[in-house]
Amino acid sequence: MRSILVILFLVGYIAPAAWAEGERAGDFDYYVLSLSWSPNWCANEGDARGADQCDPRHDFGWIMHGLWPQFEVGYPSYCNTSARSPSRGVTNAMADIMASGGLAWHQWKKHGRCSGLSSQDYFAAARRAYEAVIRPPVLRKLDHTVRLPASVIEEAFLQSNPDWSADMVTITCKQGRIQEARLCLTKDLQPRTCGADVVRDCTMSNALFAPIR
Repeated sequence: MRSILVILFLVGYIAPAAWAEGERAGDFDYYVLSLSWSPNWCANEGDARGADQCDPRHDFGWIMHGLWPQFEVGYPSYCNTSARSPSRGVTNAMADIMASGGLAWHQWKKHGRCSGLSSQDYFAAARRAYEAVIRPPVLRKLDHTVRLPASVIEEAFLQSNPDWSADMVTITCKQGRIQEARLCLTKDLQPRTCGADVVRDCTMSNALFAPIR
């Protein structure tokens, strides 16, 4: 059945979408590691919410939005699993790279359950994946908001991580700003080619990119 859906997607008969919720945990093809540029999230959403992540006492740059199990087309979510939910201590311990324990809890509930791992092992894998990425140091040196092509952000990641190729990472935009850098990984957390529905880059030539506060 999945092979038929892949063919239909590739020939344009169906749009990329999540599969129905509640799939079996551990049934997926690869991971997407999603990194969000915190200053842009704060400008688009966080400041209006009064999010602690956006408080000037923090200096968040690329935070880990999540480590998402993925099919070659589409993705599972809210999977059925016998794994116990993480304690507040476990989710709060991820705040140094995810900005809040609340985000960590949401990511476990929607995506982590689909990994087939315990919550401790899932978050340990997510941290290993995040720490293996060299986040471009030059982007932390900006002192004012700039407009730039989204391709510049991708190239910065590729230069900082020379083992990657362009089909392993994609840059997304939202509300005129650079939103996320998404890296595709094998189940062993090694970079791999992204699926056709993930590798679609933002094509903006003048996306806003805010500095760390």
